[in-house]
Amino acid sequence: MTDITALASTSTSTEESAPVSLSSSSSGRVSGKPWKYQKTAAVRSNLPDGVKSSFSARMQKTQKEQAIKQLQTEMKEEKLAEIKRRRDITQERKRIAEEKRRLEEDKAKMGARKAARMRRKAGRTKKINQ
Repeated sequence: MTDITALASTSTSTEESAPVSLSSSSSGRVSGKPWKYQKTAAVRSNLPDGVKSSFSARMQKTQKEQAIKQLQTEMKEEKLAEIKRRRDITQERKRIAEEKRRLEEDKAKMGARKAARMRRKAGRTKKINQ
């Protein structure tokens, strides 16, 4: 029995040392039929744009579009804020002018003594005197 184990060990050692060479075909198989060509991937000419480009290129494009959209939003917000600021200034001017006009009318209606009494009562001496 020792001879059989010795033979088995020697035969396996020679098989392990010699690597098996793979053929040039896919998965190491050769058809054996010379008229059979190795298949390649089909050429798809009508692909959508999303599939043609790589994922990283699509992500870069998406990031650029998001940055542009954010910039447009910020610019629009700044523009609206400027319009609101101008509107507030105009409304404040109109309110002041209306109050001044109203005070002038009140001043013209009242006599001097009544106006003085009203000034003391209201505490608006500067506004009425102008």
